[in-house]
Amino acid sequence: MKVFSFRNLRVVILLLLLASAAVYTKEQRLSTTSWYQPIDVVIYPINGDNTPETARYIQKLNIKNIDDIEHFFIRSAKKYRLLVDKPITVTFGSSINTHPPRPPADRNAMLAVMLWSMKLRYWAYKNTPDDISNKNRIRLYVLYHQGSAHEALDHSLGLQKGLIGIIHAYAKQTQNKQNSIVMAHEILHTVGASDKYSPQNNQPVYPHGYAKPEQSPIYPQRYAEIMAGRIPISSSQAKMPKDLRFCLIGEQTAREINWITTP
Repeated sequence: MKVFSFRNLRVVILLLLLASAAVYTKEQRLSTTSWYQPIDVVIYPINGDNTPETARYIQKLNIKNIDDIEHFFIRSAKKYRLLVDKPITVTFGSSINTHPPRPPADRNAMLAVMLWSMKLRYWAYKNTPDDISNKNRIRLYVLYHQGSAHEALDHSLGLQKGLIGIIHAYAKQTQNKQNSIVMAHEILHTVGASDKYSPQNNQPVYPHGYAKPEQSPIYPQRYAEIMAGRIPISSSQAKMPKDLRFCLIGEQTAREINWITTP
């Protein structure tokens, strides 16, 4: 019986890689939820549909297109009396010409998801090399598209393992505010926040998916809980907020990201 077969060696190497990634992820988690200093968020634009129109849009991007994200976190931090006044700083990185690996169609296939996660982190390493600051750096890879009224963009993702976000956004000036809402939502995923809407109908789930669950009468709400993404206007209807000024971080989300430490 062969003990040191090539197959066994591959398994050992994979286990070592997974163990190393787990330790690194734990360090990232501790660093990004202490909130004693701002977390760097770097946005890397990608031409998602490889069109000249999207390329021109990316060339014109500047900090004014995303400064509402910082303002949202500053305003939210004041509500929860964080020690750090500015929880995140957002900047643009250089454009990337390659696309990240697509996630598996079946998100419940554990092995496929694990392999995809490793491939994504390797892709991120190749295109935006890790360094010591990456334990406190969130990387958002934003794939911009022209899009159409008849076709929704792919679902965006925020991964706590690796502090990576894959964002699908519209390459249109009129959509900049909506893009910022999606980015803020995925940033919060990377630091531990969970979704607070029903995957069946995208409706905010009461009470944690409501910005003001104690409000009376409860409808219509004025604000969206950021991790629900929509403003409940009735028990069966919700609308998109115009911009981040109409979004709040609810108490459950604040607990998940360590902004509230009491039970």
